[in-house]
Amino acid sequence: MLNTGAVMLRLFAALPVPPEVSRPLLTLQKDLPGASWRPEENFHITLCFYGELSHGEARDLDDLLGAVDRPAFEIALEGAGWFGRREPTAVWARVRESDELRALASQCERAARRLGIALEKRPFTPHITLAYCHGTPLDEARAWTERHQAHRSPPWQASHFHLYSSQSRSGGPSRYIAEADYPLSGPLSGFTAPEGMC
Repeated sequence: MLNTGAVMLRLFAALPVPPEVSRPLLTLQKDLPGASWRPEENFHITLCFYGELSHGEARDLDDLLGAVDRPAFEIALEGAGWFGRREPTAVWARVRESDELRALASQCERAARRLGIALEKRPFTPHITLAYCHGTPLDEARAWTERHQAHRSPPWQASHFHLYSSQSRSGGPSRYIAEADYPLSGPLSGFTAPEGMC
């Protein structure tokens, strides 16, 4: 059973990225001052960021995400970009837009609204974060993005998504753990407690 005490979970829903797509992204991780490059195991496509939730809220969210009824769909990468209009905060690989992807993200957001979870008010920009930026000059971020606009991945089938927890680690990047898996055309597998929280 989950411990329903005061411990909070930092959660988000996301699509995993297969190795044949994630490995070529490692070749893009260079030549950008101030970039803190993300490890390959952290690559994902965020559908909805939920923030800090209690175990009870996490279980309720799991129930709603398990009821998401969407078909599998094709997805691919095309190009690059950055966040931070004047001061870059991150650079990323662009995910090709599609009605199916937006519909899935919308259902993940709807689950949060049904539970009264306050969401960040920002437009949905599907991407894979490659680095967080610290003091990166704007012209350097722009030049890095322009160099990688031609990057493309082979298309792959998005057949499931995860509910991830984000766990901080001292001296290194956060660790992302897939706590539950939701097939896009099948039943949910169920939320499980992170190690040590049972």
